[in-house]
Amino acid sequence: MSFPRYPKYKESGVEWLGEVPEGWEVKSLKHIAEKKPFAIVDGPFGTQLKVDDYRSSGVPLVRISNLSYDGRFSVEDLVFIDQSKADEVCRSAIRRGDIIVGKTGATIGKSALFNYDDHGIIASSCIKITPDIHKVASRFVLFAIVSGSFQKTLVNESGGSTRDTINITPFGRLLIAVPPLPEQAAIAEFLDRETAKIDELVAEQRRLMELLKEKRQAVISHAVTKGLNPHAPMKPSGIEWLGDVPEHWVVGPVKRFFTSCNTRRIPLSGEERGGRSGVYPYYGASGIIDHINEYIFDEDLILVSEDGANLLNRATPIAFVATGKYWVNNHAHILRPLDANLLFWAERIESIDVTPFVTGSAQPKFTSEALGALIISAPSSEDERAKIQKHIESETAKFDTLTAEAQRTIDLLQERRTALISAAVTGQIDVRNSLRN
Repeated sequence: MSFPRYPKYKESGVEWLGEVPEGWEVKSLKHIAEKKPFAIVDGPFGTQLKVDDYRSSGVPLVRISNLSYDGRFSVEDLVFIDQSKADEVCRSAIRRGDIIVGKTGATIGKSALFNYDDHGIIASSCIKITPDIHKVASRFVLFAIVSGSFQKTLVNESGGSTRDTINITPFGRLLIAVPPLPEQAAIAEFLDRETAKIDELVAEQRRLMELLKEKRQAVISHAVTKGLNPHAPMKPSGIEWLGDVPEHWVVGPVKRFFTSCNTRRIPLSGEERGGRSGVYPYYGASGIIDHINEYIFDEDLILVSEDGANLLNRATPIAFVATGKYWVNNHAHILRPLDANLLFWAERIESIDVTPFVTGSAQPKFTSEALGALIISAPSSEDERAKIQKHIESETAKFDTLTAEAQRTIDLLQERRTALISAAVTGQIDVRNSLRN
């Protein structure tokens, strides 16, 4: 959909804004807010607030995780505290219609409109704006703040580094283009409607990516646990959770199929790695965590997570192939399999729910003894293992292509969303008549 431009424009006097429609004004944030509008909060509140203070209802506690760069207020991890605790720690109360903007480091520019009827408090390093509703529509101001051009100006004003911050005075001087109040409301309504459509399309693509991920894993898991021949006779594995396996497959502990190389791993502290920066991957429990100037291994091997929450939540693979020259610390087991079909062997371990074999709650651990004793099944023939690996490579390539297409669609939709917001709040397009369609 294309939109017309306004009939007449004038110079804004602001380089990054350029021309704005006649009838629009350029105003600083401090001039479109209530008197004494800005509050700065350097939270969190030290040791005054603990996780035990969080409740499922009460006074909303707004943290930086509730804000986003596109202005959406996330309620997924919103927490609450009792009124008595809020009175004790409150540094800046927020009310419905207030805009909250991250001001520090990598969170600069994260924003949201507080839309709860009850007052809340801020628990992050943020700036609070209370727009003057007689001058501006809060939703319009929020869209102006999250627009790409304003965000660039905000970052530049802060110094442009993730270590920098922006304070009240320079923040209040930042400029936005302001149309008449009824037009602000119309633009905000238009952007609410159009961004909601785009957001739903993005959500559909993300759901598709999740389905592709699940299907991909199901295809791999079936191949490494049941083989490629759907008519192959089966036999009981003798292990309840392993179930039936192809009759000609071998069942045994991991140590039967792999040689452990754990004695060769060497941990390095962050300080040590800092003085040894280089090109060789440095592996931890869940993958590459750094690059250094030396390597221990110069062969393709399989790494398996030894500890960490990922053993249970499986956000990333716990078994993966390491190739070339690299270093491994003491948080990953190192296995050399019977043959060169490393992808097959890695996926064979990855397909197993290791939860019953993990010890520890505060720090989950999958010991070398537990890994070595883990029962798996595998084809007795190296040729069959190679065919399964080739099948996995072929199928995952298809899923990866579909996933990449979905991600490209998301990227284009998000670019469209960003461009639409910037064009609308700077008057580069006239959306007033679009609400009548």
